Amino acid sequence: MINRDELVPIGRFKKPHGIKGEITFSFTNESFTSKECPFLICEIDGIFVPFRIENYRFISNSTAYVQLKNVDSDQEARILSHKEVYFPVKNIKEEIENDSFTWDSFIGFTLTDQRLGKIGRIVDVDETTVNILFIVERENEEILIPAAEEFIIRIDENQEELLVVLPEGLIE
Repeated sequence: MINRDELVPIGRFKKPHGIKGEITFSFTNESFTSKECPFLICEIDGIFVPFRIENYRFISNSTAYVQLKNVDSDQEARILSHKEVYFPVKNIKEEIENDSFTWDSFIGFTLTDQRLGKIGRIVDVDETTVNILFIVERENEEILIPAAEEFIIRIDENQEELLVVLPEGLIE
């Protein structure tokens, strides 16, 4: 049996595509794109169920059409519509240990400063500027924090926490 603490959310199924069971998959974690991914996991009726991927094709850098084994019609795909998709934590850990993680991997993590404590939750990553920025939701506002390896002290995947030491005055 698969337990929740063994999984990390990597995206969400959207709506079926076509009539042969293909479904749109919007992913927030680059784990889906970085290696051959044999299966995806969804929670159905309180049980985590793995689905073997037969085929997929990217339609953007964060969306793909996925064909799952034994999902052969739009009615079967519709059952998975709008469900969160998970991936085993052990596969994510391998990427971080191999230094092949991406900044998007931290979406959903709590950003905590060593001096100031909890800053907020990382809700997005802005890569449109020269310096990559975390968009952090804090007390009903969004703040921008530089995403820089030299600020990171520890990555706690189980608690989904990113411990950093930010330069003084950055938050004020």
